[in-house]
Amino acid sequence: MARRDWRSVHNFLSGIQDPDELQHYLNLCANQNGVQAWIDDWIEAEPRSFLPFLVGGAHAIKWAWLGRGTALAKNTLPAQFRIFERRLRKAHEFLTEAISRNPDDPTAWSELIICGRGMGLGIDEAVLRFNQALIRHRWHLDAHKNLLNQLLAKWGGSHELSCQFVEEATVDAPPSSGVSTVVVTAHLEHWVRLESGKDTEYLNSASTIASLRAAADRSVLHPDYRRRLGWQHDFNMFAMPFYQTEQWDLAGEMFDEIGDQITEWPWSFFWNPPGAFVKAQDVVKANRTPRTAS
Repeated sequence: MARRDWRSVHNFLSGIQDPDELQHYLNLCANQNGVQAWIDDWIEAEPRSFLPFLVGGAHAIKWAWLGRGTALAKNTLPAQFRIFERRLRKAHEFLTEAISRNPDDPTAWSELIICGRGMGLGIDEAVLRFNQALIRHRWHLDAHKNLLNQLLAKWGGSHELSCQFVEEATVDAPPSSGVSTVVVTAHLEHWVRLESGKDTEYLNSASTIASLRAAADRSVLHPDYRRRLGWQHDFNMFAMPFYQTEQWDLAGEMFDEIGDQITEWPWSFFWNPPGAFVKAQDVVKANRTPRTAS
């Protein structure tokens, strides 16, 4: 992708059969800079493939948010919103074309949830797109993540709605799917928006801790859990809240698996993610129950 070698990318992506693996590599492709400058070359050279449209659509979503910026709506310029809307429309065109070329793939439907959120299409449309993704792959991880984002209060949902969704959606999730991590996201998104004092009270409440522990028991702590592509995300997602709630031994188990493999989420909740990660490791190591030699 960095060399604009779309032929190699096309050959690589064409060999992926697992939807979650395709999504994993699509996320890497979408985050590359400058894709919009050469994606048409790929499209013209592969006129029957859905892949260039999928990559182009996913990248256009990232490009749209880059144009909008990270400021609140009231602090975003009208010109930024126009760029945002124009790029999202392009993303929508690409992704719907990808679906028409490969109706059995869930990936474009998952990406369309993000696209619709930016376009202000609302919760009902997001649920429709989520269901279309799940028809094609029942435990699509990013589809669950993307619908949860739509259900958060900052996008027109509520804390109650998001918590209801994650608890119901993850109760039967396979341990290795990673889907149970959306429970953590729902709690952390609420925690980070509470005022000082109430945030600590919420995260340390008996109900929140029980919910986090139950989600871990269904995933990374389950005896049937197996590492998959992107497994590091699962352990990082639980390590951070276990550290924040001083569950030292559980956090230690997570860090034992992680080593130095930090992921963007959930450490991006902190101003200095790498620094917060290293500090958490040190504090957990100092406070966990000493392990005895076997």
